[in-house]
Amino acid sequence: MYPDRVVSGMRPTGSMHLGHYHGALKNWITMQAEQPCLFFVADWHALTTHYDDPSIIEKATWDMLVDWLAAGIDPTQATLFIQSRVPEHAELHLLLSMATPLGWLERVPTYKDQIENLANRDLATYGFLGYPLLQAADVLIYRASEVPVGEDQVPHIEMMREIARRFNHLYGKEPGFEQKAQEAVKKLGSKRAKLYNELRTAYQQDGDDDALDQARAMLEEAGSLSMIDRERLFGYLEGSRKLILVEPEAKLTAASRLPGLDGRKMSKSYGNAIALREPKESVTTKIRKMPTDPARVRRTDAGEPARCPVWQFHQVYSDAPTQEWVQKGCRSAGIGCIECKQPVIDAIVAEQEPMHERAQPYLDDPSLVRAIVADGNETARKLAQETMRDVREAMGLSYT
Repeated sequence: MYPDRVVSGMRPTGSMHLGHYHGALKNWITMQAEQPCLFFVADWHALTTHYDDPSIIEKATWDMLVDWLAAGIDPTQATLFIQSRVPEHAELHLLLSMATPLGWLERVPTYKDQIENLANRDLATYGFLGYPLLQAADVLIYRASEVPVGEDQVPHIEMMREIARRFNHLYGKEPGFEQKAQEAVKKLGSKRAKLYNELRTAYQQDGDDDALDQARAMLEEAGSLSMIDRERLFGYLEGSRKLILVEPEAKLTAASRLPGLDGRKMSKSYGNAIALREPKESVTTKIRKMPTDPARVRRTDAGEPARCPVWQFHQVYSDAPTQEWVQKGCRSAGIGCIECKQPVIDAIVAEQEPMHERAQPYLDDPSLVRAIVADGNETARKLAQETMRDVREAMGLSYT
């Protein structure tokens, strides 16, 4: 069994905004302290929709990395790298494409959604159709156990699992596998070997998932096994295949939904975003100009927080007493809109202050970011090369 590992990436969109921070980065920051994490800039993925104008990718990549570091991603805890600097991603993508049914790609829900939403772009390319397969390669190449996603991305993770399962079924046919697995069972000792066989039978004949979990736990604790024997026995539990690629689990992440300044989704293209490192003066100006409940034409008019975009910011940034003060004051006209906005301004400025401080050394000396990424590229590539050695061998491509 391979070690637990989290993998996630983002397309380089340039400087990040608070929607990115509350929607994803806060979860990354929590996870990096809990288990090994690899976070990458998905620069090849940017070409799936912007292949005709790649000039923005380089600057957007470095801007985004500075924002990750400013937000609190710690390079001593997580591996930061750039997708295109690990060419094994492309090799695995190519090899997986040989055995991935076309219908699997066409049925991904986000494919049709994106085609409709980006109707102004020519997306009749294999790159766009195949991006979920490249996404699968990004994860499978690190044998990730978990991928942090929102609910809308769960179908992508399920497809990754299907691709890994199909690959293992097609290519996990190690010569003499069953005999080698049975020899490995004997190395467990008579008592554990008996239990292993009973649990394997319970899972394969009766579909007992608890038996599968119990057998896996036993193998994890079996210190007498070599890594290859342990791997064989994990595969033997579920059939007669060697596990080459790991089926990742979707790690559903709780995210605070922070809308844009106008109540729509926060997006730079909508002009309704607050950047992660927005200057204090600009934050103040933007929040003060936010639209409020249209029923409050005059200061003395009562309002309803549910109709006001500012209230959605209070739900993310304000504590319970402040939220109660807002609801009561708005509905009774006891406070004005400018008063209502001030706690939000104060909270955002306080949140961003350490981000400005963490970003400054990287802005003063960009070579620091380059060095972090160079180390991350090297670490990621070593892991990717390990997987590709096994993949090539399984596919009969390890000859020289």
